[in-house]
Amino acid sequence: MEKKKKVVVAFSGGLDTSFTVMYLAREKGYEVYAACANTGGFSPEQLKQNEENAYKLGAKEYVTLDVTREYYEKSLRYMIYGNVLRNGTYPISVSSERIFQALAIARYANEIGADAIAHGSTGAGNDQIRFDMTFLVCAPGVEIITLTRDMTLTREFEVNYLNEHGFKADFAKLKYSYNVGLWGTSICGGEILDSTQGLPESAYLKQVEKRGEEELRLTFEQGELKAVNGEKFDDPIKAILRVEELAAPYGIGRDMHVGDTIIGIKGRVGFEAAAPMVIIAAHKFLEKYTLSKWQQYWKDQVANWYGMFLHESQYLEPVMRDIEAMLENSQRNVTGTAIMKLMPKHFETVGVDSPNDLVKNKLGEYGEVQKGWTAEDAKGFIKVTSTPLRAYYASHPDEKI
Repeated sequence: MEKKKKVVVAFSGGLDTSFTVMYLAREKGYEVYAACANTGGFSPEQLKQNEENAYKLGAKEYVTLDVTREYYEKSLRYMIYGNVLRNGTYPISVSSERIFQALAIARYANEIGADAIAHGSTGAGNDQIRFDMTFLVCAPGVEIITLTRDMTLTREFEVNYLNEHGFKADFAKLKYSYNVGLWGTSICGGEILDSTQGLPESAYLKQVEKRGEEELRLTFEQGELKAVNGEKFDDPIKAILRVEELAAPYGIGRDMHVGDTIIGIKGRVGFEAAAPMVIIAAHKFLEKYTLSKWQQYWKDQVANWYGMFLHESQYLEPVMRDIEAMLENSQRNVTGTAIMKLMPKHFETVGVDSPNDLVKNKLGEYGEVQKGWTAEDAKGFIKVTSTPLRAYYASHPDEKI
């Protein structure tokens, strides 16, 4: 008897990957290994349901690959160091998670000696690139199968196939689709498909439940979040979840991102990301007090590229390790507490308490009094600084100002 080929299916439990498991097992004769790579978006209950469904669909084995820690250590903390927001708006939730899900799937495929890897991406989005590129690099020689993309499948066809073969699940087409993760929730569908509309309150998974305002104190040590309102955390992931717990009931962190996809078309996505937006704002606020002007300037430049490369599926590009080294080194003095004020649907920065506060110095107090120079020093500095402009306009007297 011919030995069955092994295929690892990147299994989320959704319609596309459920169809993929059953179709490859029944129609193609594969020995299917369903692997769910969790970067913090699945609850224990969801993971248990995924396992039960995978076996019902015909998988030989199911495994949960928890890469939340790896995701934080190898990417998320650098995104915080860099205050990374795509187009100044979006905390790059999905695109930063996908690479680590793909890396985990590729490692697992190599471990079990898989002949193929399958995923449920369509041909119209970014995820097909993120998955395929990672598999090509990290699992060379392993076949990549994408039934949804290659067979141009419809939702109706997939649902009917599963029903006809005894798998009953609620795959009713919802108005919105959600991708929930540690670093925010993305929202697609509905009004997002119309450029003139925004999302209604009902589209968000977390509703506004808190009124009034409250103070939030976030304490960083060398750029890493270590305490929330004085409560210390050895695990930064738990600190992030605590901020989410406090800020999300205010409806903070909602917005609409519009940007260019890897494949060249523009895309629009809604999101809610209370913890990411508050943490990034607090961290950036602390940096204003603790970093020099040029540290902030150059860090912003490389951080923008870091976010761009993450989005463009270039995490494995060697220059990313160089950027990470620069970002980490830049955080050596970013220690202190950023004080924030939370209110329904927005927040404010209040102040900073840091041993490295550069606003507190012995040379002068802005707008008040100078201590490190005399009035004559100031006038001389101003005159020297004006020299290039005075020289230019002296040579071009006809130019209007």
